[in-house]
Amino acid sequence: MSAIDRTKLQEDAVRRQVRDAGHAHMLLSDAQLDASRHATFGHLAVDAPVWVFAYGSLMWSPMMQFAERRRARIHGWHRGFYLWSKINRGTPDTPGLVLALDRGGSCGGIACRLDPSTAAEDLGLLWRREMIAGTYVPRWMRAWTADGPVDAVAFVVDRTKDTYAGRLDDDTIVDVALRARGHYGPCRDYLVETADSLERMSMADARLTRLAARCRAVDGSS
Repeated sequence: MSAIDRTKLQEDAVRRQVRDAGHAHMLLSDAQLDASRHATFGHLAVDAPVWVFAYGSLMWSPMMQFAERRRARIHGWHRGFYLWSKINRGTPDTPGLVLALDRGGSCGGIACRLDPSTAAEDLGLLWRREMIAGTYVPRWMRAWTADGPVDAVAFVVDRTKDTYAGRLDDDTIVDVALRARGHYGPCRDYLVETADSLERMSMADARLTRLAARCRAVDGSS
């Protein structure tokens, strides 16, 4: 397995590989992806700006064309490793973990406005990436920025799915992160790069920073 990139999303390579491995039942169909995307954006005017709230890998590996990026914070939701990943950062035999928004608290990240000239394609690629197995729920929320609030789509955890991990302790998260790898790359890299990105933006997430330090201590990386 190799890390995902924009070309692989355009070629739908990951879903093809998952189907070829006999796990097609884990995927949303093209029709389901289209229906989800339409349900999320169908109410918008054709020329309305489209904002996405990035709080994980979308911050440091967006694979989309942006007209604008702003540091932002949402309230009523917080970031955590609440989602078992059997495709992106793990496998059915060795599930990884990925971040999701769950109720309560607040979360810092990036509000990203899509380039209108490529927004339609980019939203299709975003849905292939984030909604590949339907384990997130796309939700509109208010993102507060230094230049004022914007309404942005963010991906929150679906607690009704068996992929909902609940609240795990640090030992479990680190152990999973160091063992799991999926079509989007190693779980460990996802954790560490997200922590580092937030620190570079002066928006450090204390728990992610602590988890990244523990991963580095175990694997001896810098």
